[in-house]
Amino acid sequence: MFLLGEIHYGPKIRITGIGFPERGFRPGKLIEETGRRLSEYAHRFNIHLKYQGIASKWENITIEDLKIDKDEVLVVNCLIGLKNVADETIARSNPRDKVLSLIKEIKPCVFIHGILNASYGTPFFTARFKEVLWRFFTFFDIYEATMPRESEMRIHIERNFIIPSAINAIACEGSERVERPETYKQWQARTLRAGFMQLPLDSMIMRKIENYVKELYHKEYIVDKDRKWLLLGWKGTIWYALSTWKPNDYESANCKTK
Repeated sequence: MFLLGEIHYGPKIRITGIGFPERGFRPGKLIEETGRRLSEYAHRFNIHLKYQGIASKWENITIEDLKIDKDEVLVVNCLIGLKNVADETIARSNPRDKVLSLIKEIKPCVFIHGILNASYGTPFFTARFKEVLWRFFTFFDIYEATMPRESEMRIHIERNFIIPSAINAIACEGSERVERPETYKQWQARTLRAGFMQLPLDSMIMRKIENYVKELYHKEYIVDKDRKWLLLGWKGTIWYALSTWKPNDYESANCKTK
């Protein structure tokens, strides 16, 4: 997702939401629904929002599709979605590197990268099966400890996200297997190769997050940091990682005056 905003006679923000096309007659249905929800929130808080939705394979998106205004502050916010972009085992052109190259080319002030920390993207079935078994057991353990079994939210998450993801990771091969997560250490190397510089974690924000999780969440949730990554996990297993980046040797007046 690409976020572009400016302050001029009240808060204004322009959001380009990018999602993978869905099957059927409305490939952009989910993206359109996201835009409607964002518009409702923006109206509630008196924010002027301009939204554009794009339903496409990420590696096929061009700069022209994004309609970037050079006078705006540009932020790229990518949470978990890159795990569903094909890697070098599927295509020689390496779609993941193409996406990172596009992000670098548009020169954002900051690239926020959140990932699902797992290694069941491997092409080897036995290793993949063992990793899926362990990782998804952890998912169900979290829900069992934090949500009642009859919870509508839990049922929705398990039915529409967890179970389909596990089936795809185990049962599908080649281009049909879209669940291909990598560890944050693998993404660290990939993003550095793409020409990005990692930004440090803010120690004050880190302390606030640690205190917030400790006070309000289950005691088995963990917050940690490593290599400028913010790590989130459960019972010693790191599940999610978040970091911020910017293109090497890039400075912008818009970024400096943010």
